[in-house]
Order: sequence, then C-alpha cells, then structure tokens
Amino acid sequence: MRKRQTRPNVVVFFTDQQRFDTTGVHGNPLDLTPNFDRMATRGTHIANSFTCQPVCGPARSCLQSGLYPTQTGCFINHVGLPLDVKTLAHHFNGAGYSTGYIGKWHLGNGGQAVIPEEQGGYQYWLAANAVEICSDSYKTILYDENGNEVRLPGYRVDALTDAAIRYIDQHQEEPFFLFLSFLEPHHQNHIDDYPPPTGYRERYTGRWTPPDLQALGGSSGQHLGGYYGMVKRLDEALGRLLDSLQSLDILDDTIVMFTSDHGCHFKTRNDEYKRSCHESSIRVPTAFQGPGFNGKGWMNELVSLIDLPPTLLDAAGIRVPESMQGRSLMPILRGESQEWRDDVFIQISESQVGRAIRTRRWKYGVNAPDKDARKDPGSEVYEEQYLYDLLADPYELNNLVGLPVYDRVSEVLGERLIRRMTEAGEQAPVIKRVPARDSSMLEHRFRVVTEADALS
Repeated sequence: MRKRQTRPNVVVFFTDQQRFDTTGVHGNPLDLTPNFDRMATRGTHIANSFTCQPVCGPARSCLQSGLYPTQTGCFINHVGLPLDVKTLAHHFNGAGYSTGYIGKWHLGNGGQAVIPEEQGGYQYWLAANAVEICSDSYKTILYDENGNEVRLPGYRVDALTDAAIRYIDQHQEEPFFLFLSFLEPHHQNHIDDYPPPTGYRERYTGRWTPPDLQALGGSSGQHLGGYYGMVKRLDEALGRLLDSLQSLDILDDTIVMFTSDHGCHFKTRNDEYKRSCHESSIRVPTAFQGPGFNGKGWMNELVSLIDLPPTLLDAAGIRVPESMQGRSLMPILRGESQEWRDDVFIQISESQVGRAIRTRRWKYGVNAPDKDARKDPGSEVYEEQYLYDLLADPYELNNLVGLPVYDRVSEVLGERLIRRMTEAGEQAPVIKRVPARDSSMLEHRFRVVTEADALS
C-alpha cells in the first residue's frame, strides 16, 4: 500500500468552448458525461460557474494568473502573457511541485512553438500556442520545451490524454501539478466544423437541442452532432485519466479540477460562437474531486473563473497572493465562512467592448459602440444593451432593456456593474440609459418589480 502524500497532486482538466448543458448534472439527456457527472456527485459540483471573459486567450490568462484580462493586457487573443506575471506554475514550483503543461496554450507572442521564456514557468512542456492552427482531429502536432515538433498518434483528445497519463506515471512519486488543456469541443477553424471521432457524429445528430438553440437555430443543426461527439470523447478521456490515478493508487491524493474557458452559442448571438454575455457563452461545467472536495455536494454560489486559481492554491496549502483578484472557495467548503458575493462580472472583447453582470435573477450588459473591440480594453462611456430576467426567461429570448417598468432594475444593476468594474481595476465609467421603449402593449405581461427584486 502506497504511503499517502502530505501534499496533494493537482490536475486541471481544461476543455475549450464547452457549454454547461452538455453535462448530465445540468440536464442533458444524452448521457454524454457520466464521468464528469460522477465526479460532480462524488466531489464538489460548482453548479453556477461562469467565465469572466468568453474568448480563449483572455480566459486562459485569467486562469493562469488570477487576474482579469484588462490587468494583464491579454484582453484579446494573440496577446502574450507578460513575462513578469506569475502563473499557477510559478506558485506550485515555489512550493516544491513538479509542474507540467500539455495541450493548447494561446498565451504566446509568436508561432505555434512557444519559446521557453513564454511557457509560463512550467517545467515540463508539450504544447502549442493554438492547437486548432497547427493540428487536426487525427493529426496531433505539439512542441516540446525546445520547440521541437512532436507528432502524437490517435484522435487528438486521446493523444493528449495518453501524454498526460505518461506524465502522471513518471511523476507519481512526487507532488505534481499538471495542466491538461484540450482544444475540444472547440471548432476546427480551417473547416468551420466540430470533428468528433469517427462514428460519433452519427450517434448524436438530431437527438436533442437545448431550448435556446431550438428558438434561435444558428449553426446548431449543422454542428451539434459533432460537438456532442467531441464532448463524449472528452468525458471518456476524463474516465481514463481518473482510472490511471486509481491504478497508481494516487486517486485519493490528487485534486482534479474540470472546467472550460467559455461556452458556445452556435452563431445565435453574433456571427461566430462566443464573445457575448449570454449564458450559452459564459456558463461552463465545473467540478472538483480529491482532498478537500470529496463529499461536499453541490455548491450553488455564483463562481467566476477568476476564483479558480486561488482555490487551487488554497486547496494545495499554498499561500494565495494578495494580487489575485478572485477568492478561494475553500473557506466555504471547510465550513469556515458562508460569506460570498452574489454576482459575477464579465468582460467582453473582440465582438464588442462590453461588460456584463450576472446575479441569480438578472443579466445586465452594456456596450461601447464607438470603441474598437480589437484594440480598446475598455471605455469611459457605455450604453445599455441587455437586461434579462433569468427567472422568467432563462434562455434570454426577451430583452427588457428600455422598458419603463424595469427602470429601477437597470439603475441598480448599472450601479453594481460599475462597482465591479472598479474592483477589477477599471476606471468607473458612465453608463448611458437607453431611451424608454413604448411598452403600452407589453406592460400588462409583467408584474411589478420591487426594489428587492432588483437586488436579487
């Protein structure tokens, strides 16, 4: 019997562009994610988990640094993480861990082979800056720490998982931190398709469509079968990884975190797949298992991706830097505190210079139409764009902004949004209210909204 470690291993299982409702615990009926569902049941399910930036590079900068993208400068894709920014790897290195990174990075400045200085401090490296550019579903190409090309056999999800299992096997005698970053279920850019393993598309095409996509369509009729097939293979990979930990007798010594960088709205909210404040873009599946997390059940607090780095450090017994802008979940899970904020803050770039706040009931978003979405990190002036009542309209089909009956809701949420922006290090902006819409034909449909409603 292996002697238990005093420090837990940590594995991050990170998917790309995965909607929360692909999982069984969030109501998907297709049995795509039995391993994730079991992990969420055995460990801790973050039932209300949101990205703070629904685009690849910025979200990854948050997860590596614990800082909002406007603080690191990584508020759009193709901006390298500044070399003076400390990553999770630096903190785990300092605590005596072996650290490894496998898969998609998207935080380098140059080509697909990331130079050593831009590898975020990870000791072991097998990755590419943008896997969707240098590889294909059955042609996996990564690069080692010296920039040498490494070709891996098999479907790309399997190829990365095989590499991760080899890393775990080779480092099982020491505490390790492994960040396993998949491209799937992100689309393959050059063909604008979601290529699953052979035979998987046919399993799921036409089977089940989420209500927002039933109403809005987009590209879901073309793409959903392949997307679901990719999700299924990812879950099988999660099962294989957990099996490897069990076979090495280190499962109970290892924290595993599953999450995604953002969701996918299938061209229903703009002309691509993400970069909007809607639930389909920002809400993601997240669960933990292992020391400190097993048996904790469903956590219903509103949790942001910015909260995950301090949580991982805290769970591993590593001091959380004061510079990190999120909060560790561990005090709540340990029963030391019940205090938690009641909203999450989202920054949006590339499609718009936008900001949004999401409470348990409301979604309120603003836009700066005069700014360049690929150059300007923020604005001094925003205009109201969205207001959704998630209690009455969970699929965000009815924009209430400008309806007089909701004036007080918009006013309160605007104040809350400005407060969250300043807490994130931004300047306090002016939010212009939209002109009142004629609601004479609509107001009878809405009940009176009280001050308490606006604060919920």
